[in-house]
Amino acid sequence: KQWYQRRVHGKQWYQRRVHGKQWYQRRVHGKQWYQRRVHGGRHKLVFCETMTPDMKPLKGFNNRADAKAIFDQKLETVPWFGIEQEYTLFEPDGVRPIGFPETGLPAAQGQYYCSVGTGNAFGRMVADCHYNACMYAGLTLSGTNAEVMPGQWEYQVGPVEGIDSPDQLWLSRYIMERVCEMFGVRVSWDPKPKAGDWNGAGCHCNFSTKAMREDGGYAHIEAACKKLGEKHKELIAVYGEGNADRLTGAHETASIDTFSYDVANRGCSIRIPREAARDGKGYLEDRRPASNMDPYLVTSRLFATVEGIKWPEEQ
Repeated sequence: KQWYQRRVHGKQWYQRRVHGKQWYQRRVHGKQWYQRRVHGGRHKLVFCETMTPDMKPLKGFNNRADAKAIFDQKLETVPWFGIEQEYTLFEPDGVRPIGFPETGLPAAQGQYYCSVGTGNAFGRMVADCHYNACMYAGLTLSGTNAEVMPGQWEYQVGPVEGIDSPDQLWLSRYIMERVCEMFGVRVSWDPKPKAGDWNGAGCHCNFSTKAMREDGGYAHIEAACKKLGEKHKELIAVYGEGNADRLTGAHETASIDTFSYDVANRGCSIRIPREAARDGKGYLEDRRPASNMDPYLVTSRLFATVEGIKWPEEQ
């Protein structure tokens, strides 16, 4: 089947919504054209943001506008993000993760993480196809790996600067949905896709500013951790839905009710890499965001908190 979009005034795109209302889509700052691997050739993906008919950001759907306004206030800080997107592949019924038997349960966790081989890794064709498609599209992916639960994977977007980070993550999710169509499987962004003694799925956010990456930056990293702790509840509120089922204090998480940070500790809210402590500069890893988080909310609110910028909700 073919889907068409009608062009308006040379720059704006709109799609007709149910009940006759119109949502406009505006091409993002003139340069977000991506190669389209699915069809190859000269096809392009056009990344747009949704607008109302009077060309204002569509509230409740378009969080990009507020995020960009936050980043634009302190471009000189050069914020970098590296986002670790976890996801779980399911059979077409959406009930059973791939790698799980039709009856009973697979072997306990341990053999699946970063694994190879039949019986250990399930869904590599999907993960590799998605990775290749994203690279072809011009996205900045830096890695991929099998995760702790069968059928669970991760890919990393970044390091990317400012608003380009959530833009790229959003498009990478779209590409994943398309790839899963091709393979006849479903992708779940649920932070706790399988109840029981199984790891949840997160979207860890690695973050740094220019000051953190320069000599003496470790003091800025610690200061950032303390600021993020002061707004723990507010940040948790925008870090994804259903996150309480994942942030239990088990399965390499900290409790959703407490804040902590430490060096090389995966059981903390924020992990400072060992090399950052050794080198006295680097970045921090916020491990709280859920796999279904809105990257525009997470990256911009994290940045605003560290840099002392008021959130739109506070203004």
